[in-house]
This record gives sequence, structure tokens and C-alpha cells, in this order.
Amino acid sequence: MEVKNSRQKQRELTKNAILEATEQIVLLEGWQAVSIRKIADAIGYSLPVVYTHFESKDAIQEEFVKHGFNLLATAMQQTNEKYGDAETRLTQMALAYFEFAFKNAAYYKMMFGLGIPSCQKVQEIAEIGKFSSIVIKSISSLMDEIDEQRKFLKFHTFWSILHGLTSISMVNITAAPNEMQQQILLDATQGFIKNINR
Repeated sequence: MEVKNSRQKQRELTKNAILEATEQIVLLEGWQAVSIRKIADAIGYSLPVVYTHFESKDAIQEEFVKHGFNLLATAMQQTNEKYGDAETRLTQMALAYFEFAFKNAAYYKMMFGLGIPSCQKVQEIAEIGKFSSIVIKSISSLMDEIDEQRKFLKFHTFWSILHGLTSISMVNITAAPNEMQQQILLDATQGFIKNINR
């Protein structure tokens, strides 16, 4: 039993080392620079060891996507529970999104390495669906009339605003957004809220 536990612990340590090495490569060089060979070199293991944990670079990205969206959903849920007023809640969710992206820059870049996930990806990966449903619920609370198509349209508009402004801000900095960038985010969010029923 102890041998089995020891092996399991070693597997987890190796998997975490792979993910940490990938995160560092992404932060320093971008997702396009990630390769299984580069990861193996960084952790001092052979290629087959990395392949026993992840069958491809895409599998590593999916791990980051799942974990990243789980963290993002948690941040959204905490904000959702903290504020009672619907407008304040959605505004604070926008700020929490911005904060998450900059605190978890490597995760964020891998979560959106191929752009905003498609509807199919949302259905395939539960963590993306969890994030989406929290934000949709908050948006819906501001809408006079709710039909499914309009609800999803507003969600994608809001997410596009958040992701677009986050991506633009990340081009120049990765530590934290400055005051002007936060003001632009607030201005865009307030404009979205003002026009939510149009």
C-alpha cells in the first residue's frame, strides 16, 4: 500500500512539475514556444516521462483550460455572492475578471490561446460552462425580457468586452492593469449595462 501511495505521489509531483515548467515557458516565451521536448528539458526528464502524463501539447493546454476556468468561475461566484445590487455585481465581476487575468497571466494566455472558446467547447468542458452560467445569471438579472437567444447574445457581448480589453492591456504589461485601463473597463461595462435592454 505504501509503495502504491509513493508511486501516486511521485506521479502527482511529476505532473505538477510539467505544468509549472509549461507555465514558465508561456510567461517567458508564449504558448507557441511550448513543446514536449522543451518541457522535458526544463524538468530534467526524458520525453517518454512527459508523454505518460500528457499525450500531447493540446492535452497540457486542456489541463490549464480546466483549472483556469475553475479558478475564474470561483472568482466570479465569490463576487456574485458579495454584491446584492445587480449593476454593482456585474461591474465588480468585470473588475474581478481583470484581476484574475493579471494574477494568473500564464493560465489566462493558455485558456484563450485559440480565442474565446466555441459553444461546443463550453459543452465539452464543464469548467467553462460553470463560468458561463454564473455570468449569464448575473446578466439575466438586469434584463427586462429574457429569451434564450438574447441572453446568450448579451453574455457573448460582455465576454468579448472583458476579453478584448484584457488582451489589449496584456500586450504591454503583465503585472497589473493601471488606473486608466481599469477606468476603460469600467466605462465599457457601464455602457454595456446601460444598453442591456436595447
